Amino acid sequence: MNTDEKTHIGAVIPVYGCESCLPELYRRLSSAIQKISPNFEVIFVNDASQDNAWLVIKDLVSKDKRVKGLNLSRNFGQHPAIFAGLSASTAEWVVVMDCDLQDQPEEIEKLYRKAQGGFDTVVASRIERQDDYFRKIISSIFYGILSYLTDTKHDPTIANFGIYSRKTINAILSMSERSRYFPLMVRWVGFKTATLPVEHAKRISGKTSYSLKKMLDLGIDVILAFSDKPLRLVVKFGMTVSFLALIYVVFVVSRALSGMHPVEGWASLVASLWLIFGMLTMILGIIGLYVGKTFDETKKRPIYIIKEKI
Repeated sequence: MNTDEKTHIGAVIPVYGCESCLPELYRRLSSAIQKISPNFEVIFVNDASQDNAWLVIKDLVSKDKRVKGLNLSRNFGQHPAIFAGLSASTAEWVVVMDCDLQDQPEEIEKLYRKAQGGFDTVVASRIERQDDYFRKIISSIFYGILSYLTDTKHDPTIANFGIYSRKTINAILSMSERSRYFPLMVRWVGFKTATLPVEHAKRISGKTSYSLKKMLDLGIDVILAFSDKPLRLVVKFGMTVSFLALIYVVFVVSRALSGMHPVEGWASLVASLWLIFGMLTMILGIIGLYVGKTFDETKKRPIYIIKEKI
């Protein structure tokens, strides 16, 4: 292989808790990508996995110079790990996939062929998700809330698995915000995208690292990073409360003018409190609209730190 030749296709794989899957993943992945081009790269990003995943990655790198390994200094999360791999990739086409073999390497050729039809991005739609019932329900709720609060449509069958052109990757990497959510950023850059149904496999070993708490934390982070709708809803709530309080004030005044005084001063006090509460909620929502947008960004911290690169 000519080392001066550009890498045609590569795979970026965030790794956490899948030590036993990695050798089989490498075998199937290299076999699948070879059918597209012998000039490929595979980048494993160890997101501080608590097992011996990094030792396995180092062993794979020693056996194949097309394999690269990045070891993060701590657990930064799946999406920062993806961006660490994307930043290290030089391939013209980049596949992003999970390490647990539920994203099947054999589907990559289909994604690539579809992309050659004039698409910059082809994302995989999992025909039947091979997850437990509880996880499917939580996922549907998560994507439903995310769709509403970000004013974008999210398909629960689509995750990170897909193939992306160098143009798409460069555009995504140019986005400098700290909070990262790969599927939403792919959609935001707006290049020509296609969806391709693929088969979703059952998990071979281990269990998902996304607990209910982590999914909730991710959802809150994504919503606050990509949408100001929650804050706008707070503002609307404050305005609604203020309007209702104003109606109540009119009601209290009308009762007072008609000579009805249940408890001296009680009605006017309650009405005033509700009116002030509504106004304060509205004002705090407006202030939060600006503070929430700038707070994380002003710190300018890196989204990941690489401890070791091989």
